[in-house]
Amino acid sequence: MDLSHACQRFLIYLRAEKNASAHTLRAYEGDLKRFQAFVKTRHENLPLEACTRLIVRSYLAWLHDSGRQPYQSSTLARRWASLRSFFRYWVRESVVAIDPCRDLVGPKKNKKLPRFLTEPEVTRIFSNSGAAKVPLAILRDRAILEILYSSGIRVQELSALNIEDIDFWNGMIQVLGKGDKQRWVPIGEAALKSVRTYLGKKGEDPLAGSERSLRARPLFTNLRGIRLSTRWIHRIVIEWVGTSRIAGSISPHTFRHTFATHLLDRGCDLRTVQEMLGHASLSTTQIYTHVTPERLKKVYEKAHPRA
Repeated sequence: MDLSHACQRFLIYLRAEKNASAHTLRAYEGDLKRFQAFVKTRHENLPLEACTRLIVRSYLAWLHDSGRQPYQSSTLARRWASLRSFFRYWVRESVVAIDPCRDLVGPKKNKKLPRFLTEPEVTRIFSNSGAAKVPLAILRDRAILEILYSSGIRVQELSALNIEDIDFWNGMIQVLGKGDKQRWVPIGEAALKSVRTYLGKKGEDPLAGSERSLRARPLFTNLRGIRLSTRWIHRIVIEWVGTSRIAGSISPHTFRHTFATHLLDRGCDLRTVQEMLGHASLSTTQIYTHVTPERLKKVYEKAHPRA
């Protein structure tokens, strides 16, 4: 099978059967195109079935050494993971007899502690009056930040929220996560209050349903009523945090890290945090088990007899 055709078939499988997001599909497509280009320059028109362990090893060495500036470990690890998934799929489909990636040790991703906000920094952000905007935009931006911190949802999940996804009575939001998996996540009263205020200013009744339209009502929109994109939400977070004078690079995902870290600091168990974050594996959630000074002090005071 032609290598290019095999890559396209694999991407169709990811989209149709694995419900991969557009972001994931772009990453896989870029990684596989890089592998195709490497193979083509050395073995023109080499079919999928002829890709050997030696070719994959050469590709890994090329990735590691290519360019004046070496790739970050996270990029190398992702490209290696994409290639492994690709060949495993074709082994399952009985097109490739022996997985050329099997038993090869690929690049490891450096485990860096995620950037998170301290509680005083969070207080400073929410004490901020926001940028100079019309009142509705300020109320919307504050509600966005409150939900990000209160629920720890991903920016894509936030963008996709509809008014009907919020259970104002029970303090929960219904989230459509990766792979189209739905989950319910608790949301704090401060966030609910911000959303109610924003919707009231907008003239939307959160409990009215969508009788006026067969379409769901997007929760966060621009002033023309168009749903906010993830890029737009990124800009809002950067702008608001910038006026709060918080050092370092802050993104919507920083609020997700902060949500998980603060819950664990205050005694929440890891399994519960995993469920709220929508992680398929507990190992993904374990990155948040880094020991903050606050948690270290609490454990010491609880455990030491003369603390």
